[in-house]
Amino acid sequence: MKPLHEIIRKPLVTEKASMLSDGESVVAFEVGRSANKIEIKRAVEQAFNVKVKSVNTMLQRGKVKRVGYSIGQRNNWKKAYVTLEEGHSIDFYGV
Repeated sequence: MKPLHEIIRKPLVTEKASMLSDGESVVAFEVGRSANKIEIKRAVEQAFNVKVKSVNTMLQRGKVKRVGYSIGQRNNWKKAYVTLEEGHSIDFYGV
């Protein structure tokens, strides 16, 4: 198995992810492009000591950016929405 930091890059703390976590127990992560759903599920269960119900992934295309005359593109990246079992939660804020 790959190291955890290659599978789970960082949690996504956005407005959409916050609304999903309030209604249901769904958490969003930026994950490695080569990571599949099974690896993501095992990595989240191992890193945060929770039970994962399902994993949905999607590829995000990099934005086209322009600086002066030159035009470039940011890298494509992968996003995962992880649904947790009832009674499990992950708190990134630690309040």
